Amino acid sequence: MAAFRGPGVWLWRWRRNPLRRRSDVLEAWIVLAAWVFTVLGGAVAGLGTVGAVENSLARERAESHTVPARLIEDAPEASGPAGRVVWTRVRWTAPDGSARSGQVRVSAGTSADTPVLVWTDPVGRLVDRPTTVAVARLRAWLIGLFTGAGVAAVPFAAGRFLRGHLERRRVDRWDEEWARIGPLWGRMTS
Repeated sequence: MAAFRGPGVWLWRWRRNPLRRRSDVLEAWIVLAAWVFTVLGGAVAGLGTVGAVENSLARERAESHTVPARLIEDAPEASGPAGRVVWTRVRWTAPDGSARSGQVRVSAGTSADTPVLVWTDPVGRLVDRPTTVAVARLRAWLIGLFTGAGVAAVPFAAGRFLRGHLERRRVDRWDEEWARIGPLWGRMTS
């Protein structure tokens, strides 16, 4: 539809002009609203997500702690070039004094009854090693970036859809007008 647009004049839809149609003003408001919601919605959602993810990972770091554990069984030998670390069973004592067991990754070939450190939550369940501050910040900003882009895509796509609908309607009206006026031009040239 770019063929129907003239040279770019800034804010032409907002200026007083006898050729300005109501659809031009409506399109101007749609474009303005779409850009405002795209920019503000994306920024607010992205920054909100960054804060939430950083808080969640900081809480995870604060609640996780290491406890001493012992291997229950010998760790299997490594198989293949990537087999330097293997899963094996360990036992540790939970904060309430109960004995717990689970699987953790240790160096291949480690013998039973070897002490290791495991990460647990406040009730003594095994958890993954918490992320460092730098990795948590990077993860939070990446998640925030993708969330903000996803949220911003909604009003942007809605604005494009509405503008396309207005453009098709405008072209259809021009076709109707031309069908009415076009035949009169042939009479004027005779």
